[in-house]
Amino acid sequence: MAPRVIHTAQALVDVVVEVPGLPRRGGNAMATDATRYAGGAVTTLLAAARSGAEAVHAGAHGRGPNGDLVRETLAAEGVSLSAPVVEELDTGICVVMVEPSAERTFVTTQDAERRISVESLQTSAPVAGDLVCVSGYSLVGRTRDPIVAWLELLPAGVLVVLDPGAVFAELDPSLRSRVVALTDVWTGNAEESEDFGGAPGMGPAAEAVAAHLRDGAVAVVRDGNRGCAVHADGETFVVPGFPETPVDTNGAGDTHTGVLLAERAKGATWPDACRRANAAGAIKVTRKGPTSAPTAAEIDAYLAAARSSTSSA
Repeated sequence: MAPRVIHTAQALVDVVVEVPGLPRRGGNAMATDATRYAGGAVTTLLAAARSGAEAVHAGAHGRGPNGDLVRETLAAEGVSLSAPVVEELDTGICVVMVEPSAERTFVTTQDAERRISVESLQTSAPVAGDLVCVSGYSLVGRTRDPIVAWLELLPAGVLVVLDPGAVFAELDPSLRSRVVALTDVWTGNAEESEDFGGAPGMGPAAEAVAAHLRDGAVAVVRDGNRGCAVHADGETFVVPGFPETPVDTNGAGDTHTGVLLAERAKGATWPDACRRANAAGAIKVTRKGPTSAPTAAEIDAYLAAARSSTSSA
């Protein structure tokens, strides 16, 4: 069996409102549109599944309309949910305010998706080769202790993939060190990675981050339409991106991660996986909503068009 992509982070419902600008404190903004989507970990899982990976959500999901939307969205794409339903709570929401520039601002609740345990995570039954995704946002609040305890119990050969998020820099240093010691793959944006590794620029940041990880670990650093850098097997590769005019950047990084891991699960090299992930992120920002990750066929067509454009230039 091919390795699976298993996500442990929070699957939420994104309530996306398009606003002309953020209101001042105490003020008001009139939204031009409002839509509910399954989001959070769902974005990464859908991106992985649409690129051909077997994907599993190991996080918690609640009983109610929000939990129903998460389950329906994942099931429609063949993504399984291993943990039982949290009967006493519904899944929480993330209010996403999207401005005309495509910049987004978040306000998140904490409900059923935070009710995990070592036992609930273990329902995903990871085996050697599987890729287990961890979000830095799971390392705060009530999810922190069970997620770290479970990671320390994983069988040999299970690859831990950390998407640190902005919150990682705010964690207690001892907790950061504990998590980094368990990390096989770091995939973070440029700001997060430069802050952690202490080196500016995608390539140097990837090298600096990798130096903090366990031996043999891989560091991927994303920088929007500039692409990404990956440090693996002692080498650093800078993989150019595909500039597009964005309409919604919400979920672009998660889409990148999902496709990256799906390609690795299928046996692609790190640079090739990064190229397809860059293309997926470029497609994603031209579409609204966190569930709009492209399929493998759409990525193929996009890359073919990019090659054709380059060769004719």
